[in-house]
Amino acid sequence: MPSCLGVAVVGLGVGEQHALAYARLSQCSLRWLYDLDRQRAEVVRARLGHGRAAESFEAILADRDVDLVSIASYDDAHFAQVAGALAVGKHVFVEKPMCRSVRELERVKREQQRSGSHLASNLVLRAAPLYRWLTEFVRAGDLGDVYAFDGEYLYGRLEKIMLGWRKDVPEYSVMQGGGVHLIDLMLRITGQRPVRVHASGNRICSAGTRFRYNDYSAATFEFASGLIGRITANFGCVHRHQHVVRVFGTRGSFIYDDKGPRLHTSRDPAVPVREIDASPLPASKGDLIPGFVSAIVGGADASETAQQEFDVIATCVAADHALDATGTCDIVYV
Repeated sequence: MPSCLGVAVVGLGVGEQHALAYARLSQCSLRWLYDLDRQRAEVVRARLGHGRAAESFEAILADRDVDLVSIASYDDAHFAQVAGALAVGKHVFVEKPMCRSVRELERVKREQQRSGSHLASNLVLRAAPLYRWLTEFVRAGDLGDVYAFDGEYLYGRLEKIMLGWRKDVPEYSVMQGGGVHLIDLMLRITGQRPVRVHASGNRICSAGTRFRYNDYSAATFEFASGLIGRITANFGCVHRHQHVVRVFGTRGSFIYDDKGPRLHTSRDPAVPVREIDASPLPASKGDLIPGFVSAIVGGADASETAQQEFDVIATCVAADHALDATGTCDIVYV
C-alpha cells in the first residue's frame, strides 16, 4: 500500500469539504477534482491550490495513480460511481446513501469483496463528540439494558426539496437522504441490527410543489433482543435543522433535543439531571476522512467496516420497502 494516496473528488458541493480534508493530509495527494460544472471544478482547484479539473469520471478511473475516489455527487449517481471505482481497485469514500436498493447493495458488496478495497460512507454524526461518548457509555452497560431508541431527523429546509436537485432524483427517499444518519447511530450505539420494520409516510408539507415523494417518513424497527427503534425523517418541518436522539435503558435515559444533551439516572424528580458537555455535531463534514485514510495506509482489514456500511443501507432500504408495501417486512442483510 502506498504511503501517499492519490485522491480524486467527485461532486464539489459537499465534496469541496472532502477535497479540503484530503489537501490537509500528508498521506494524500489531491490529483483530480470533478464536477458536472467544469467551471466549479476550476474555481475549487484555484481556491485549494491542489489538483486538476477532470474532464470526466471515466478519466479518473483510468488514472492508475488514483488510489482513492471520494464521491459527493447526487444520490442517484452514487451506485454506478461506487461500483465503478471498486471494480478497478480504488478505495471509496462516499456521501450517503452509498446505494439505494438491495440489488445495488449486492453488487457493491461483490465488488468490495473482490477488490479488498476500503469503503466508507460519510455519515458524519459518527464523528460528533456527543455520539462517540454515548456509544462508549451504552456499550459499557452504563445505561443498562437498552429497550428503546428514538431518532428524529428534522431537516427544516423545505425549499431545498422543493427547488433543489432532490426534486429531480427519481424515487428520492428522505429516509435514505436524511434518516440514514439516525439509523446509523441506532445500529452503532446499540451494537444490534433490527430484524423487521414497519413504515408509513406522507407528503403534506410539500403538496403542490415539484417535489414528488414523501417528505415525512416514520419507521419502527424490531430487534431480536426486544429493543424497539423509531426513526423519523422529517424534511418539511417548521424547525431549524436538528437531530433529536433519545435512548432508554433500564438504568437511565439519554435525551438530546432543543434543551441540549442530558442524562437521567433516577426516577426521583429531586435527583438532578446530568448535562453532557459534548458537541452533537462534528467540526466539519470532512471529519471522518483522516480516519479513513489512516485505515488504508495502515493496512487495516477493510471487510468489517464495509459490512457496517452494508447493514446501514440494508436497514434503510427495508424501511422504504415497508413504506411502499404499507406493512411490516423483514430486513434482508447482504
